[in-house]
Amino acid sequence: MGSMGESTATTVQELANAGKPDVPAQYMVRGNHDQQLATAVAAPIPVIDLCCLFKEDGAAVDEASKLRSALESWGLFLLSNHGIDTSMMDGMMSASREFFMRPLDEKQRYTNLIGGKQFQFEGYGNDRVRSPDQILDWSDRLYLKVEPENERRTALWPTHPVNFRDDLHEFTKKCGAVKDNLLQAMAKLLELDNDDYFVDQLGEKPETNARCSYYPQCPRPELVFGLKPHCDGTVLTLLMVDDSVGGLQVLRDGLWWDVPVVPHTLLVIIGDQTEIMSNGFFKSPVHRVVTNAEKERLSVALDYSVDHEREIEPSPQLIDEKRPALYRKVKVKDYIAGLYEHFSQGTMVIDTLQI
Repeated sequence: MGSMGESTATTVQELANAGKPDVPAQYMVRGNHDQQLATAVAAPIPVIDLCCLFKEDGAAVDEASKLRSALESWGLFLLSNHGIDTSMMDGMMSASREFFMRPLDEKQRYTNLIGGKQFQFEGYGNDRVRSPDQILDWSDRLYLKVEPENERRTALWPTHPVNFRDDLHEFTKKCGAVKDNLLQAMAKLLELDNDDYFVDQLGEKPETNARCSYYPQCPRPELVFGLKPHCDGTVLTLLMVDDSVGGLQVLRDGLWWDVPVVPHTLLVIIGDQTEIMSNGFFKSPVHRVVTNAEKERLSVALDYSVDHEREIEPSPQLIDEKRPALYRKVKVKDYIAGLYEHFSQGTMVIDTLQI
C-alpha cells in the first residue's frame, strides 16, 4: 500500500504519562479547526434493533424505515439486540485496555515499525509520518488483520493478557454474522433483486482488520484531535466504544455532533465502499475523535473491506436516467492506497472518484 514512510517512535501514551502541561507542536491543529473543537450537540442518532429488522411483521417495517433514514442522513447508527453477549464485549474491551496498560517494552514487541523505522500497518504504535508538517493524532493503536484467517500474523497478536487472542478470534466470528445481516438488510432497503448483493460483492478474500485504539488524557483538548476528520474507506465499520467516555463526533450540515454513548450497543459506520456501491444512496460520514483532559478513552473496531483485488462501482440496479452513476469504477487496492495518502493530508479520497 504505497511507499513505506517514517513513523513516530514515541507513543502518545508516553507523552501523556510525562505529565507536561503542553503537547508537542506536531499534534496541534492549525487553521480554522480550533474553533470547531468547541462543544458539540448530541446527535439524535437512532438505536436500531437488529432482531426486529428480520421479523415478519409491522415492527420490521418501522425498524427498516428508521434504518433507512439513519443511513441516508447520518451514515451511522447504534445497533442493539445484535446477538453478541455483553460478557464477550466487556471481555474484549478489558483485554484491549489491559494490553495498553502493559509495560512499554512489552508492547514494543508488537511494534508497527520494522527496524525502528520502516512503517507497516499491522502492529502497535501510531500514525505513519509522511511529511514534517503532518498533524499527528493523540492516540496509539494496535492494528491487526483478522481475516482472511490464513493471513493472520499471529506474531503481532499480544500474548498478554492471555485471553486476548481467543477473545479477538471469538469477537471477530460473532461480528462477522452481524455484518452479513446488516448488509442483507441494506440490500433489501434498496430493493436490490438479491438480498446478498453486498455480501457477494465482498468477493473471495474480503479483508477484516481489528483496530484497538487508546486515547490518553490530553492536556490541551481544545487544540488536539484524538483522530482527525476522515471517512472510513471500508464497506462498514463495527465499533465498540468506551461506555463511560464519549469523544466520537460526526459532521452533518456543517456542524459537528456528539455521537451518544449507549452501553453494549455497536456503533455501525458506513464506509466509502458502500457509498460507491449504493451509488450515493448511503452516505459515508465524516467523523473524528476529540480528546479529553480528564479521562482516557478506548475503542475496539472491526473494519470490513471488499477483496482488495476486486473492482467496485455503483450497482447497475441503482442507475437510471434520473440518477446516473455518481462514481467511477475503482480497484479496491488502489482506493485504499489513496485513502491513506489523503488521510495524512486531511482530504477525502472519495471526492476524486465523483463523475
